[in-house]
Amino acid sequence: MTSTDGQSPLELANTMARGTLMERMGIVFTEVGTERLVATMPVEGNTQPYGLLHGGASVVLAETLGSFGSVLHAGPQRIAVGIDINATHHRAARSGVVTGTARPLHLGATMASWQVEIVDEAGKPVCTSRITCLLRDVPPGA
Repeated sequence: MTSTDGQSPLELANTMARGTLMERMGIVFTEVGTERLVATMPVEGNTQPYGLLHGGASVVLAETLGSFGSVLHAGPQRIAVGIDINATHHRAARSGVVTGTARPLHLGATMASWQVEIVDEAGKPVCTSRITCLLRDVPPGA
């Protein structure tokens, strides 16, 4: 999929992040495809008071990946709206960068579900999440 101004899906994903929560959290897409999306996020700046990666930050990374994958699947005249997300936190990350990898579980006409695995720099699991998005036509006037 290519945007109307010739951007690749990877360029589009990172351009869309400008001025959003994704940018504030330092999320950067490194791979974008129909069967796999990958993004990184720094631990620093995304911690809770104990200095550990905030669980909510992991969920933001997971929702970012699953939502954008759903948008790619839905196509240019449709949008994806998250309707369910869950997360299991396996271990703490204290520094460095975490990497999230999303793979589709179901890609239908009205719904898309993704599994997202987040690992630390050593490749150890930090969080596993599942996100489901509703696929809808772009609302009038949007």
